[in-house]
Amino acid sequence: MSSGPQSGEHLNSVRERRGCIEVVCGSMFSGKTEELLRRIKRARLAKQPVLLFKPRVDNRYDDTKVVTHEGLAGDAEPVATPADLLARVPEGTAVVGIDEVQFFDTEIVNVAEKLANAGVRVICAGLDQDYLGRPFGPMPALMASAEFVTKLHAICQKCGGLASRSQRLVASEGQLFVGGAAAYEARCRHCWVSGVEKGR
Repeated sequence: MSSGPQSGEHLNSVRERRGCIEVVCGSMFSGKTEELLRRIKRARLAKQPVLLFKPRVDNRYDDTKVVTHEGLAGDAEPVATPADLLARVPEGTAVVGIDEVQFFDTEIVNVAEKLANAGVRVICAGLDQDYLGRPFGPMPALMASAEFVTKLHAICQKCGGLASRSQRLVASEGQLFVGGAAAYEARCRHCWVSGVEKGR
């Protein structure tokens, strides 16, 4: 039995390239999307066939673009599921970027593995922790299977120190709450409060 991609057999022609998984992680406002766009830009400058994806649920700034909090943007394909993402990767694709990867279910790990095994460089950017300080969705498994992991830090909006956590500021239940600067702050370990900060 073949160990290659089942729904991605069309990718076999790129097996001569060495695929890999790269994870860019950190808190809110740490520059994850900016770093993803930087790597995508360099791949395009090298004339590599590139695709950039985003979860359809994340439409904070734009429906069809990956946008940083500072306004940098890149054209992307919004997808609802990991299977939808895999189906949109044509033969010859060299690099696949995935923003806000934590919003996908755990099947995204298998999809990333299939693409990497088929010779594709897969660059995933996402939050490693949720607002309760817990590992976020598929991130632990992605980080464990990745060849390269980059953890970025923001600036704590309370004390100015190195921030590694995301402070939720609005009352909303559930891990998958999409929000920006009005809903979250970057915090260091000592200024962060598990859950929604009270008294705001």
